[in-house]
Amino acid sequence: MIKRIEIMGVPIDAVDMTEAEAHASAFFEQESLRVIYTPNTEIVMAAQQDKILLDAIKAADLVIPDGIGLIYASRILKKGLKERVTGVDLMGRILSYCNQQEKSIYILGGKPGVAQQACANIRARFPHLKIAGFRNGYFQEYETDQIIKEVNQSCADILFVGLGAPKQEKWIYQHRKALETKIAMGVGGGVDIWAGTVKRAPVIYQKLGLEWFYRLLKEPWRYKRMMSLPKFMIKVLFSKR
Repeated sequence: MIKRIEIMGVPIDAVDMTEAEAHASAFFEQESLRVIYTPNTEIVMAAQQDKILLDAIKAADLVIPDGIGLIYASRILKKGLKERVTGVDLMGRILSYCNQQEKSIYILGGKPGVAQQACANIRARFPHLKIAGFRNGYFQEYETDQIIKEVNQSCADILFVGLGAPKQEKWIYQHRKALETKIAMGVGGGVDIWAGTVKRAPVIYQKLGLEWFYRLLKEPWRYKRMMSLPKFMIKVLFSKR
């Protein structure tokens, strides 16, 4: 059983990377769809004002602590989160498992051409997994039924959805009963990283939990979004008091 805690009313699973990988691998053997989300502090803050997003996270089967702020909050509030488990790293572990077990993947998300390039790079690294299909994330609501039909007809074992948060979480939540894959996972910018259009922070930044700071240095126009971390920590400290 997964130990599930709450931070500011948002459920987070107290798993380390090895445990998260084990749970994700087990989902492939289940009959019905299993959902994986990767919230950070920005998503937790957004869920305070967005009931649909909060309901989506509560309904997920695995909710990993992607943001370093969640780990800091857990220590302050004595909630017991073990370590940061990033979505892009878990995605890599899942892809490796799919390669070993010859599972199939479908990628939905990114700008035109990005999902295709991500699939090409994934296939080059993991030659034994199957690319069931891909599609960019620029579509209208009326196209959703056709997209779901294509995903189901592809017989993909796992659907990686990179529509950005909170759109991807809501999209999976809204259409979870129609999807026939074993797993649907929100991966945000993971599609861009695998495509090579976005680079991850250097390892030293990753180890220090400062990927957000690296992104801010590279993309200073994101500063408004980055403000969610200090706002989150202030709210955590006040809730402790």
